[in-house]
Amino acid sequence: MSALGALPFLRPVHLRSPRSSPGGQRRHTLPASEFRCLSPEDAASVFEIEREAFISVSGDCPLHLDEIRHFLNLCPELSLGWFEEGRLVAFIIGSLWDQERLSQAALTLHKPQGSAVHIHVLAVHRTVRQQGKGSILMWRYLQHLRCLPCARRALLMCEHFLVPFYQKCGFEALGPCEVTVGDLAFVEMQHPVRGHAFMRRNSGC
Repeated sequence: MSALGALPFLRPVHLRSPRSSPGGQRRHTLPASEFRCLSPEDAASVFEIEREAFISVSGDCPLHLDEIRHFLNLCPELSLGWFEEGRLVAFIIGSLWDQERLSQAALTLHKPQGSAVHIHVLAVHRTVRQQGKGSILMWRYLQHLRCLPCARRALLMCEHFLVPFYQKCGFEALGPCEVTVGDLAFVEMQHPVRGHAFMRRNSGC
């Protein structure tokens, strides 16, 4: 059984009660809200949300469709999607990195022996923004990482205007990131991932 099935915080938040059909048989309904790791089959939905969220701001996406499929094939356990009634509304995609700080190579590589989780992208569908979903999803993602023995810390890079958001999520700024994309400069941020033994004992990880 995968680790996902044993994580209580990845189970649906609210489940609709099964409804009865006219013939008296109960029919299944989709969960009202569900968190789960993504699969390559989710790549198109992921890219649609990401493209709308980033192209209007920076003119480019952190991950293109082939890169999304690449990471979801290599390390789906380092992703997390928020689904409402079966529709993806927010997601995070990460990969493992094996150096102290991020470099240009971190944009495309997954280092299976690494202990740092590089968070490539967090995006929320435009119809549900300004509802705190980004913060909630990041909190659940960090809880998820605490059940992965490989993860010791989370790293990300963001533009300056997003630093306060990630600080509220518990990240600290490490300084300017050496990675550049076109004319964009970034701040590198870090969050420690603690409590592996405790989480495994108490959540079935």
